[in-house]
Amino acid sequence: MTAVRPELADGDFYYQDLGGGRFRSTIHAQGAWNAHEQHMAPASGLLADRLDRHEPRDDMRVARLSYEILGLIPGGDCEIVTTTLRPGRTIELLQAELVAAGRVAIRATAWRMITSDTSAVAAVEDGPIPAPEECKPYDGASVWPGGYIRSLEMRVAEGHRPGAGKVWLRTDHPLTDGNDSTDMARLMGLVDTANGIAARVPPGKDSYAFPNLDLQIHMYRRPEGEWLGLDNAVSFGADGIGLTSTVLHDRSGPFGRAEQILTLRKS
Repeated sequence: MTAVRPELADGDFYYQDLGGGRFRSTIHAQGAWNAHEQHMAPASGLLADRLDRHEPRDDMRVARLSYEILGLIPGGDCEIVTTTLRPGRTIELLQAELVAAGRVAIRATAWRMITSDTSAVAAVEDGPIPAPEECKPYDGASVWPGGYIRSLEMRVAEGHRPGAGKVWLRTDHPLTDGNDSTDMARLMGLVDTANGIAARVPPGKDSYAFPNLDLQIHMYRRPEGEWLGLDNAVSFGADGIGLTSTVLHDRSGPFGRAEQILTLRKS
């Protein structure tokens, strides 16, 4: 059975804002596993953008984002429904759901926490990675298909190999045609790419598929800028389950970590 091609927005952005929480994806949001689906990366950025805008407070920031991928993410029209699950003075739990083709495709929750000055004790154990200009251009589209991968500028550090690597990503395309998303939301729209930058096996026919079922992001600092650095390691278990683990960087250094559980199967 041939999949129905979705109606895509035409523009140099990932999503057209249709109003009322409704959006339409463009070719730049196209997935790598199936041509008629959205890639999780820009979809997670759109959800982060909606969570960032939901009843904002100047004294709080998002510290953890947790995404559950409930099935294929259809391309074309979708709706984002955002709610507060647990209001609070110092800690809040928010939820955003991406609804497409009559079902919830992604459910995201975010812990928003009150901020304070702890600079006197601030320290991190995650090490630095080479800056983008110290890395070589990398053509991700030579490995992965889809409009999303083609939309990226990628740079790879020395020592890149199957199973581990250090890669920088950026994109010229804003999340929406409004072009008013925060740096945090735009960078969150790149994080899911981590599962493909140092694949242990090449994707495609007569190999293995290893899509992730979730994306968990913890941030001890709010990221800034246009470049996202991924210090990446991929583990495959012997029983069909894998894990991609990543230290996240911006130009100022590491700011958090991401984990993705994988379903590993022969394609």
